[in-house]
Amino acid sequence: MYNTYMTDYEQRARELFTSGYNCAQSTFCTFAEEIGMDFDTALKLSSSFGGGMGRLREVCGAVSAMFMIAGIKYGYTSNNDDTTKEKHYQLIQDLAEEFKKTNKTIICRELLGLPEGADSPTPSKRTAEYYQERPCEDIVASAVKIIKEKLLN
Repeated sequence: MYNTYMTDYEQRARELFTSGYNCAQSTFCTFAEEIGMDFDTALKLSSSFGGGMGRLREVCGAVSAMFMIAGIKYGYTSNNDDTTKEKHYQLIQDLAEEFKKTNKTIICRELLGLPEGADSPTPSKRTAEYYQERPCEDIVASAVKIIKEKLLN
């Protein structure tokens, strides 16, 4: 069904997305075990970031999930260590650039070809047509691949 070169992580993220979870949940929850978080907590934490943050169509939820995982794995806790903050922000910028190599942008509305502005808060019905029209399944898989390569090695 999927590309034979696809990782188990990519396949899991695709399955989560096609089962109805949003892009952020599908990406973040793929790694719940690896980050030491139970699945339900991971679902709740990432739920607000779908649709470019609550369907505002801003930063893609899969990208937000990458950043959350980077924070859990490599985030800083000191409020006055500018060197550590800079290093972490560089990691975030590097992840964004890596995502752009495949997807051209990190902005949800641009990924989906939507006009400027927020979308209705009502989620789109998940139909066969929805999945055919949306690139989100591939986008989630690309974010998961970046996480696996850049954050979990």
